[in-house]
Amino acid sequence: MTSNQGLKLKREVGLISAISLVAGTMIGSGIFMSPQFVMSNVGSPGASLIIWAVCGLVTLCAALTYAELGTMFRESGGEFIYVLRIYGPLPAFFVAFTFIIVVKPAGIVAVALSFAQYAVAPFYPGCMAPTLVVKFIAVVCIFVVAAINMMNVRFAMAIQVIFLLAKVVGLMVIVIGGIVTMAQNGLGNLGNPDTAFESTTLELGTIVMALYQGLWSFSGWANLAFVLEEVKKPENSNKVLGSWGWVMSIAAALSSFGTLNGSFFGGGRVCFAAAREGHMPSILSMAHVKRLTPSPALIFSTIIAFIVLIPGDFRSVINYFSFTSWIFIGLAISGLVYLKIKKSDLRSAYKVPRIIPLLVLLASVFLVLAPIVDKPQLEYLYVTLFILSGVFIYFPFIQFKLCPHLLDKLTVFLQLFLEVPIIIPILVLLAFMFLVLAPIVDKPQLEYLYVTLFILSGALIYFPFIHFKLCPDLLDKLTLFLQLFLEVAPADKNK
Repeated sequence: MTSNQGLKLKREVGLISAISLVAGTMIGSGIFMSPQFVMSNVGSPGASLIIWAVCGLVTLCAALTYAELGTMFRESGGEFIYVLRIYGPLPAFFVAFTFIIVVKPAGIVAVALSFAQYAVAPFYPGCMAPTLVVKFIAVVCIFVVAAINMMNVRFAMAIQVIFLLAKVVGLMVIVIGGIVTMAQNGLGNLGNPDTAFESTTLELGTIVMALYQGLWSFSGWANLAFVLEEVKKPENSNKVLGSWGWVMSIAAALSSFGTLNGSFFGGGRVCFAAAREGHMPSILSMAHVKRLTPSPALIFSTIIAFIVLIPGDFRSVINYFSFTSWIFIGLAISGLVYLKIKKSDLRSAYKVPRIIPLLVLLASVFLVLAPIVDKPQLEYLYVTLFILSGVFIYFPFIQFKLCPHLLDKLTVFLQLFLEVPIIIPILVLLAFMFLVLAPIVDKPQLEYLYVTLFILSGALIYFPFIHFKLCPDLLDKLTLFLQLFLEVAPADKNK
């Protein structure tokens, strides 16, 4: 049972589901969380509007570019497949390695944190909720979404459609409320150019950080590329406040939950596609024999997300998520530019003008290099070294295939272990591991050490008195005395 034995993921994502997957992921936590960070980075409402306009234009051009790539390479996996087919296996492995370990888990964690913050906001009016409470809710959210995606594709897509409708209603409330407020009070600062751009920050680094936050709000435009093999007729789908603050908190939480569902649905497919191409352990390329969902890949994504969640906070997660993801978006789009120049006769159901991918490529280069040039930080070096560290896995285990028998045995074991009845206990176990480790990692306290030492102190009783049976006569006399005193007798097992 080390192969998929002909199993394939079903094409159960129709046009409505495909639209919901893209729109439902784009309309998510970013529209509620990112505006404050955009504003704090650029310093004025006028500059914020310019940032949002630029982010919208970049996203539109990038989505059009990916539409051509998607009709050219009709396989699930997104950037991984594009880079693999254009540049070869080694660059593709860097994409898969980084997306699976960093980019996708970071995106899942950011949305889960956003959901948790808005879900608990009504219970903490006027103050921030405790970090541990927020992270606990985030764990529960990830757990629920992971279970949904492992159980049934149609159910996951139905949830995506329902939550998209909830998001649209929430956005309509915000838009109508904004129009009413402007009608009553005028444009305020925006009506005066002198004050609209007052206190604007023009530092290169802060502009890029604002763009990261804005582009995060639009992220999701590439989600369909990760699940293309499950889309019915993909060539057709590619064409296509005040006292009421608690209501907005609920709307934002629902929006974030739908986004997390879409991110999880797409993110697990990157791992699945990479494993199918031999770039990850083969167990991750397998689908459940009855439900035809990539359960092993989704479980692996859940584990990594829990690890990222322990030290993470929304703002830092988004900044490093964006820096890393735009490296590979740029790489994939450079591949399309290359194909348009060298293989202009390559067949594609949809073609975009050359100027559009060129503009997105320039934007990608700017988004990656600008923060390094403006304010070099060790974190960017760490991210780069992490990406390049993939060579220590690629060459021994993929190129030269060391220890194949060990991996085969591990694959067979996991195939048997990952039957449906065991999936839920595995996720519960992961959740409990997080709940135990998160407070220790986040804010180490002596009390946690005392509890741990108390548990381990049981060894001082077990080994001398139970394992080596020291002082048996003393224990027998004590037992006999207590038997007489308590009027009890030994009880046998029921058979």
